[in-house]
Amino acid sequence: QVQLVESGGGSVQPGGSLTLSCAASGSRFNLYDMGWFRQAPGKQREWVASISIGGIPNYADSVKGRFTISRDNAKNTVRMQMNNLKVEDTAVYYCNTPWGDLSWGQGTQVTVSS
Repeated sequence: QVQLVESGGGSVQPGGSLTLSCAASGSRFNLYDMGWFRQAPGKQREWVASISIGGIPNYADSVKGRFTISRDNAKNTVRMQMNNLKVEDTAVYYCNTPWGDLSWGQGTQVTVSS
């Protein structure tokens, strides 16, 4: 079973940038489409972005043009560069397949505030 560990979160001001990383254990990582999700306080977890096995990205409208997802199959990692962060991006961010069918990691907190 693939295990996921997210990192790279932090506190930034609006307009700032962060890069999130997701490290996946196991040898089957390159067989999965992967994605990022987030969960804000009091809200349901929502899908943010995904990337196919072949590297084709897809984004939620709320982050399109600001976030960039990428993957390195040789290193079993998925990253998400987040630019022009907004207060409403504040959430715990998780990686998983687009269908959420792997065990969820602990997530990484992103806080955007002035």
